[in-house]
Amino acid sequence: MNTPLSSLNTEHLILRELSHDDTPALARILGDAEVMRHSVRGVLSEQATGEFIDWCRHSYRQHGFGPWAVVDKSSSTLAGFCGLNAERVDDADEIEIGYRLAQRFWGKGLGTEAARSALSHGFDTLKIDSLIAIVEPANIASVKVIQKLGFSGFIHSQYHRHGVRIYRMNAQQWSSRPAAQD
Repeated sequence: MNTPLSSLNTEHLILRELSHDDTPALARILGDAEVMRHSVRGVLSEQATGEFIDWCRHSYRQHGFGPWAVVDKSSSTLAGFCGLNAERVDDADEIEIGYRLAQRFWGKGLGTEAARSALSHGFDTLKIDSLIAIVEPANIASVKVIQKLGFSGFIHSQYHRHGVRIYRMNAQQWSSRPAAQD
């Protein structure tokens, strides 16, 4: 088991473990139909959000990673979550990058900034060999984030009965991506 992350700092964000104190704010984000439009689980209630946080906290202990709170430094506001998830995809155990941000934080590059930090932690600190991103093709904003991060090729698959693209990046691709992507 890996030691869980306490926090990561980027230029505009703090990524830290989710706590039960985050439940009301995260429930407002995950309860927004537009934010959750491309989620396979759909809109979450406050109770379901609390269960998601429980799952994240279990993942920190079991795997040393999980979805983290994304906090905007300028306002100290919970902007959403981003992090690595252990998932079963196409009969294989995978590690996926996942993220959700409140609408007011869209279009500012913060999703890319948070995901880049999570990928760096996964590849450079945890020494993970390969990570995936699961994206619905209609989620154009998420496709753009994934491409900015250096993911390129994908396969078509089904995930929770949704048609998705599964992008993959390995540690070698991460370390050899152009410096401009940092």
